[in-house]
Amino acid sequence: MKVLFAVELYHPSVGGAQVVVRHLAERLASAGHDVTVVTTRLAERTSDTHKGVRIVGFDVMGNQAVGMRGEIQAYQDFLTSSPADVLFIYAAQQWTFDAAIPVLGKIPCAKVFVPCGYSGLYRPEYADYYRQMPDALRQMDAVVYHAESYRDVDFAKAHGLSNHVVVPNGADTEEFDAPTVPGFRSGIGAQTQDVLLLTVGAFTGSKGHQEVAEAFALADFGDRTAFLVLNGNSPGRDQNSAFSRLLSLALEIGWRRAIRHHVAHFLMPWRYRKEDPLQTCIDAINSGRFGKKKILKVDLPRDQLVQAFLQSDLFVFASNIEYSPLVLFEACAAGLPFLSVPAGNAREIAEWTGGGRICEAPVDELGYCRVAPAALAHSIESLIADPATLATFSRQGQAAARQRFNWATLAREYEQLFLSLASRSRHAEAPSASAETAPQALPQQ
Repeated sequence: MKVLFAVELYHPSVGGAQVVVRHLAERLASAGHDVTVVTTRLAERTSDTHKGVRIVGFDVMGNQAVGMRGEIQAYQDFLTSSPADVLFIYAAQQWTFDAAIPVLGKIPCAKVFVPCGYSGLYRPEYADYYRQMPDALRQMDAVVYHAESYRDVDFAKAHGLSNHVVVPNGADTEEFDAPTVPGFRSGIGAQTQDVLLLTVGAFTGSKGHQEVAEAFALADFGDRTAFLVLNGNSPGRDQNSAFSRLLSLALEIGWRRAIRHHVAHFLMPWRYRKEDPLQTCIDAINSGRFGKKKILKVDLPRDQLVQAFLQSDLFVFASNIEYSPLVLFEACAAGLPFLSVPAGNAREIAEWTGGGRICEAPVDELGYCRVAPAALAHSIESLIADPATLATFSRQGQAAARQRFNWATLAREYEQLFLSLASRSRHAEAPSASAETAPQALPQQ
């Protein structure tokens, strides 16, 4: 089976969409399928293959709502002439989907689309875009949702669409089977008895670092010393120009906030550093004004980040806008209890896995979740003071990750979906032709 993945960014870029597509593409390739990923051309990509996956890059940026530019026609010609059996497009509001919309009817293979939550659904600049979305969805052979109840799947139901399939996200459980490194805690200055909290997300301003830091300042850990690791990378570092960095940030947090951030960061860096509220909060906590607490703002190498998951006491997630956050599944895979706000389908993940608790927080008319730091601090205190509940969350979350929410299991689900759709597509085109022999199926875990 020939599978073509389309995703805005891919290896060596890092991020949630990249992780999902990389795991699926590499696992299908390892099972003998012919796998290609079409994506943005990156200067730092030094090879057009990676772990058995062919990578084809195009110089395109933007989306339909804010405008696209670059090799759009070349990308469309590539899609319509591809010999793939299945095209898998990951995420709306990205050029890899939006530039494909005009030629969907000309793409001869089965088409699968993962919308990824429609973060711009309630934004006025996306109104025309979402008026066209039902027609695009009807041209898909399957639309995959990572949640059973969220704005994207609810949108499909409201428009009478029935071509949807629910496949959750997961984690690489093999990665979290790594042994714990004895010196990790001491390396960051923490002792075995100290409280260690972790949160992970790019420093875009919308991943909840500020809220977590303020809650950490307010939380009462009694006589125990407490550490908070804020892990993330800077937004847009995979992009090649100032404009593309601004565009990437605008798609994440909106044009007004992105422009304000961009101007402050790139034109007045001295002012940006002075007025950075997160850094101000970190400095205040690290000065000792809030007791025996310390914050580490870092971008750890992956192996060290895995150790942070394995050796922390609680994962705290306060992101403002999400779809189906991978970090919650990763916490479960590591046996790390989580506390999350109800962003995206975090509530479903807590119910599915039994690996954590939701701290209630209001969601505004644009779908942004804003938790009060005092409420988050209270939830953190309650869990840290309840080791029995933490142990239960750890056990349940890890079991769920190994039984269901792991990439080995999920890749087999996608494989079966793709094989079914490819076979149906071939029979529709040539009823008398026999299906090609499928490669060795992905092994059972």
